[in-house]
Amino acid sequence: MLAALSAGLGVELSPRRIALPSGGRVEVDGVADDPPILCEAWAHQGPPKSAQKAKVLTDAFKLAFIARLGVLAGSPRLILLLSDDTAAASFVGKGWSADALRTFGIEVIVVKLPPEVRDRVAQAQRRQFR
Repeated sequence: MLAALSAGLGVELSPRRIALPSGGRVEVDGVADDPPILCEAWAHQGPPKSAQKAKVLTDAFKLAFIARLGVLAGSPRLILLLSDDTAAASFVGKGWSADALRTFGIEVIVVKLPPEVRDRVAQAQRRQFR
């Protein structure tokens, strides 16, 4: 997913551990310095359950928090990267979560997975709920 987004944006996004002023650290799925980009990715296929929506919103809050810390030069572009339009539907359009993401300048971008990868993700999801 990150490779597809990187190619589309023309910039290399890579995972990064960011040190916090408190001494802790936070992991980010994809970061670029020039231009500054922070990205969290979620490969889920199909409609999310309530706890899964909360996980994505937690990722969004993490992006907003890191951006506010100023660890990257300038004002970073904030991206939630998903791989399924149905999974993304809760975070775009109408509803408080979509409004909140827009208010905080967090983009939702969907990249299409190759069919064989999408099928493996869907199979893994089914195994998790047995």
